[in-house]
Amino acid sequence: MGMSLEARFKKYCDVMVATMQHADREQPGHWYLKGLVLPGGRKSVEPMAARVQPQRVRSAHQSMHHLVAEAHWSDEALLAAVANEVLPKLVRDDEPVWWILDDTGLPKKGKHSVGVAHQYCGQTGKQDNCRVAVTLTLATHEGSLPLAFRLYLPREWTDDEARCRKAGVPEEVAFATKPELAWRQIEAALQAGYPRGTVLADAAYGDETAWREKLAGHGLTYAVGVRPATTVWWGEHQPASTPNPKGGRGRPPNRLRRDAHHQPISVQDLARSLPARSWRTVTWRQGVSGPLRSRFARVRVRAAHRDRPRAQEWLIIEWARDADEPAHYWFSNLPQDMAWQQMIDTLMGRWHIERDYQELKQELGLGHFEGRNWRGFHHHASLCVAAYGFLMLERLSGAKKNSARFTTPALPTDFRPRGAGTDAAPRAMVHRNLPLPTGARRRKDSDPVPMLRPQPVRRNHLVTQ
Repeated sequence: MGMSLEARFKKYCDVMVATMQHADREQPGHWYLKGLVLPGGRKSVEPMAARVQPQRVRSAHQSMHHLVAEAHWSDEALLAAVANEVLPKLVRDDEPVWWILDDTGLPKKGKHSVGVAHQYCGQTGKQDNCRVAVTLTLATHEGSLPLAFRLYLPREWTDDEARCRKAGVPEEVAFATKPELAWRQIEAALQAGYPRGTVLADAAYGDETAWREKLAGHGLTYAVGVRPATTVWWGEHQPASTPNPKGGRGRPPNRLRRDAHHQPISVQDLARSLPARSWRTVTWRQGVSGPLRSRFARVRVRAAHRDRPRAQEWLIIEWARDADEPAHYWFSNLPQDMAWQQMIDTLMGRWHIERDYQELKQELGLGHFEGRNWRGFHHHASLCVAAYGFLMLERLSGAKKNSARFTTPALPTDFRPRGAGTDAAPRAMVHRNLPLPTGARRRKDSDPVPMLRPQPVRRNHLVTQ
């Protein structure tokens, strides 16, 4: 008979807290991970302490706060332990792998919390007061797992030594662009020997030609976004299978040839000049409300730079039939003979990162840490990833009984917090164990408390029309 859910969770937590290298961190480490996976509206230290240790909230709060905000342990070691537990079940020999680079914004008020600045925040979709972190995620058709998480510090922070010192930023941390941070994460993943995957990223990373060349120089394939104004040489050594803008095959007209009078063309202008037969409609995934499909075209190009000729690569364009302008552009060094369906499947693998961010923020409280310092921000994020790793392992187990327990029934009684107030009660009342407000009631042992889980992922079904 297999281990119970509680036993599996304890065994997993034992592996995680072992990376913290101190016996005093074992118990608060278990509490913190348990607080993250249990239901609750807020995943900051105090409400989690009230849920996992309702009879001694104050002491649990102090030890959990010390663990995350002050204790010296390695985030890299914890994330490596998570990867070592999850990747053997996540990665299969016959399945494609993607390395997804992105950054996520975490709204934050004030100006004293580390990294807070007025910058673009993806969560709100506008310039906002927030912190931004760069992440590297490994994904397959079965699921995904963040491998690295690093706060981006704008120059207004790195140029202010007193401000950084007050927030506990290590002295060796200097300004680095997001692509530079992303490259360090790739280097660390390569050094760790993680299963290699096609690198996927948006235009904030893909627009840098030198960055793409470093990927290729390390033997990595990529499919990365570029902006509409990005310029290319098009027509030199063009494959016979690629149609030119005036129809037919072979080299395009003189105005597009690379010579003394020829200028590079923007990818936007190139897309507009392509004939109708260059486009294909591809369905890449079954969405919630129906199949997800769009029109795509691909041509071989060279990035336009003055210093030296660049290697030929794919330019892939997405342009919905009813849209006025193309939606996305990608550069890629995927094989020239790759099938359409496989190529679009690779491009769209990036959607996994959106699910990761949604689960980490909404279900596991990634943005709920209320401290201001560097160490606490990264420790909390690493523990959130560790909690996510356990939930991913449970889903990857494939046992019907496990999936059933996640969707409907409660956790076993001894895995649930006892005596804590309901989420309707103010935190202060839960903290002091005072009577609940009128109309609220305490949670009974018989009440269902389902563990959170990543949403099921439907496997891709590609159809070319």
